[in-house]
Amino acid sequence: MLPTSLHLEVVTPERRLLDETVDEVVLPGSQGYLGVLPGHAPLLTSLAIGVLEYRKGNQKHYLAIAWGFAEVLPERVIVLANIAERPEDIDLPRAEAKKTEIEEKIRRAQAEIDLDMLTASLHKSVTRIQVARRAQGGGVDVTH
Repeated sequence: MLPTSLHLEVVTPERRLLDETVDEVVLPGSQGYLGVLPGHAPLLTSLAIGVLEYRKGNQKHYLAIAWGFAEVLPERVIVLANIAERPEDIDLPRAEAKKTEIEEKIRRAQAEIDLDMLTASLHKSVTRIQVARRAQGGGVDVTH
């Protein structure tokens, strides 16, 4: 018999961020987004910077995550993320200011600046803004 729900755990090095029963999970895998429903085949995947989305009934919830791994089993998804944030923990004006600051550094980039690091930082900032705006019911179009 196929399971009808998933047990979702999201853990960072500092704390357990989430431990809930959900209906669906969408993960930012290193090779693209991955949708998981109850009964999914087992797999282990590395994670990229992005939005982790989970659904309980008709309600969608979002977390900003960066790097780590996820183990998917038919009845469970365990996310071990280097960084994970709830929307209510994101200071949206600060995240937008950080995004602007990073974009300016990229525009002025010189040979000694680590462009890959700046690009990853920009991606994290954009993800944080998307998660905060989605939780507020706003749009998610963030140019980067």
